[in-house]
Amino acid sequence: MAVKIKLKRLGKIRSPHYRIVVADSRTRRDGRAIEEIGKYHPTYNPSVIEVDAERVAYWLGVGAQPTEPVMAILKKTGDWQKFKGEPAPAPLLTQPEKAARPSFEAIGDDEGKGEAITQKKKAEKKDEAAESASTEA
Repeated sequence: MAVKIKLKRLGKIRSPHYRIVVADSRTRRDGRAIEEIGKYHPTYNPSVIEVDAERVAYWLGVGAQPTEPVMAILKKTGDWQKFKGEPAPAPLLTQPEKAARPSFEAIGDDEGKGEAITQKKKAEKKDEAAESASTEA
């Protein structure tokens, strides 16, 4: 029986998610798998690649053949080079965690804490009515 390491597609129509699986070469793409050994989410930024390196090394050691897309993933993670005995590639880029945006109060400027530049119209009308009432009395 020929065993392949291939991608199993999951997810909605325009939101694909893949599992890296070990399956018989005669099974269909999303068919029954022997074992799931990783995840690949290409639509995320940066794309998510999670591979169980021990299981990949085992399956490559017993003769499982990776498909072209899986081989490209394994080359990015360095598992293929480890299996072949070649030097490892540069580590994958990870998205830096975004720093929390400073709140308005944490800025420390006292300029924003003053009064409004324009007066409210209702306040002006009440002030005029109060002045006219006090002058008439």
